[in-house]
Formats: sequence, structure tokens, C-alpha cells
Amino acid sequence: MNKGELIEKMAADAGISKAQAKAALGSFTDCVSSTLASGGRVSLVGFGSFSVSKRNAREGRNPQTGATIQIPAKNIAKFKAGSELNDKIA
Repeated sequence: MNKGELIEKMAADAGISKAQAKAALGSFTDCVSSTLASGGRVSLVGFGSFSVSKRNAREGRNPQTGATIQIPAKNIAKFKAGSELNDKIA
């Protein structure tokens, strides 16, 4: 499912227009992004949790040349599925 299909499904399920569903999805993604950017965590009970994890700097190899390269440290977004979500997909 892509973003457009998700918006259509949300609009149909909630009985709202596609524009309203698009605005709601945009608001959700903006809120999650800004919370994670400030170092916070978003927890939706039963669905899952979004958090930020720090990935340390490390050495890697260029697969074509075999040369060693430095991979810088960075923050990455993580999602951990909740128990209700896991039960639905199992």
C-alpha cells in the first residue's frame, strides 16, 4: 500500500473526504517527525512505538575497490510493533 492508497482507505473508513484524510495523515507524520527530531518517543498503545536510536561511527568497505571508508555516526528512526499489531499479523 502506498501513500495514495492509504489516504483513500482512511477517507473511506472514516467517512471523510480524501483532502481531510490527506491533511490528517500529514499532521500525523509531521507530529511524529518533530517529536523524534527533538529526541522524544511516540507510543501508540497496541500499535507500536517510534523512537530514535544513535548509530555509532564505524568503518566500512567499498565492495568494488575493497578500500576502507569511514561511515559517520547518525541518528536513525526505529519502530517497534506492539502486541496487538503482532497478534493481527501472526
